[in-house]
Amino acid sequence: MGNKIRRADALREMETREKANGKASHFSLQFYLKNGELVSFPRAVMRGLRADMKRNRLRGILPVDSNGDPIGHIHAVSIDNLREFNGMQVVI
Repeated sequence: MGNKIRRADALREMETREKANGKASHFSLQFYLKNGELVSFPRAVMRGLRADMKRNRLRGILPVDSNGDPIGHIHAVSIDNLREFNGMQVVI
């Protein structure tokens, strides 16, 4: 499989909120918006949404800087629009 990751595995890694050492778990992500625009976050963390994330197939993603401080706001990302996770192509 090389440089590919299954979507279920990527989602499982995204939902890991912290590493064994207690620090927040960061990841890089690329995804498509509804209009087809490609969005890249070189460093991001998972956050909650006010919507039912499982039923609506969404995840809350917050871009952060190198110190882990938030940049901007939480983005609702459709799991069907994931393109790349930690440099690996997301496949079903």
